[in-house]
Amino acid sequence: MKAAVYYGPGDVRVEDVPTDDVGPDDVRIDVAWCGICGTDLHEYLGGPIFTPAEPHPRTGESLPVTIGHELSGVVSEVGEDVTRLSEGARVVVEPNIPCHDCYYCEEGHHNRCENAAAIGLQTDTGGFAENVVVPEPQVHELPDDVSLKDGALVEPLAVGLHAVRRANLRPGDTAAVFGAGPIGLTAVHAAVDAGVKRLFVSEPQDGRRAIADRLGADVTIDPTAADPVERIRAETAGGVDHAFEYAGVDPSFNAALRSTRRGGVVTVGAVFEETTETDLKEVVTTERTVQGSQTYAYPPLSHRGEFDAVIQSLAAGDVDTDAFISATIDLDDIVSAGFDAITDESTDLVKVLVEP
Repeated sequence: MKAAVYYGPGDVRVEDVPTDDVGPDDVRIDVAWCGICGTDLHEYLGGPIFTPAEPHPRTGESLPVTIGHELSGVVSEVGEDVTRLSEGARVVVEPNIPCHDCYYCEEGHHNRCENAAAIGLQTDTGGFAENVVVPEPQVHELPDDVSLKDGALVEPLAVGLHAVRRANLRPGDTAAVFGAGPIGLTAVHAAVDAGVKRLFVSEPQDGRRAIADRLGADVTIDPTAADPVERIRAETAGGVDHAFEYAGVDPSFNAALRSTRRGGVVTVGAVFEETTETDLKEVVTTERTVQGSQTYAYPPLSHRGEFDAVIQSLAAGDVDTDAFISATIDLDDIVSAGFDAITDESTDLVKVLVEP
């Protein structure tokens, strides 16, 4: 079958790969759509980061690997022990497979699993392909009123929702999002949905600031034209309650830190390709909190988790999905119209969905 295979930085090839067999606890999904994620872009620009250069300890996979993990599709084959799903089911895939054996899994913090394996990064299957074979517990069925195209947004929307939940943002709080790329914008949506009182967004690209406006941001700032920290501090009581960092570069992280009030919380969800330096006095003397946000809460099929919460929001019509989807492209065009186009600073693309 045809798939997009990642070999290393700047090297993604659309080629024929073997079709996986379906094990007793697996399902085969004919892929309808798969979104290009910020993680995929980081791999393309500066990887390998999460893709294994050496055999992965659980899966044994190493470069090259078929990539793509924000996927939706239709079940076309089920293993002999699968009873929850049947052929024809419309589904999305939760890509992170916890080990269920480590301390963090036993404590219920599966997204901190020491031995997790991610579909489309560390396995022998990925969403930029005609079909995928995945373990049945990773699969969520979509309600009839959620399209497969919108279903491809479940995974990134869950990331933004988890960050806002992890920050414990409450109605009436103030917040700032630094970096309005695909995931930063999901944090904007989640913060607005959580009842943020005043929301600032710092983003250099005009089109992405416009989308942040559309999603409910109160103030958008071009950091190349004005100092976002000065603007935020001038319009708040010394800074916002919460800052979310999704640009993944040193200046943005430090601006996010300094934009928060004393005792404020900085939640970092970006993938950083390089190390970051900061003045820890900005943390110690102000009692600010800096914390990470890793994907979303799972194990799979936990109805307390963000994946199912997003599916319910989509079914209720609470998400402006058109604001996120910038373009749809064919798999054959994934490099030129996908990776290269998104990383071109002259474009304002947010989420590009790939159709095999």
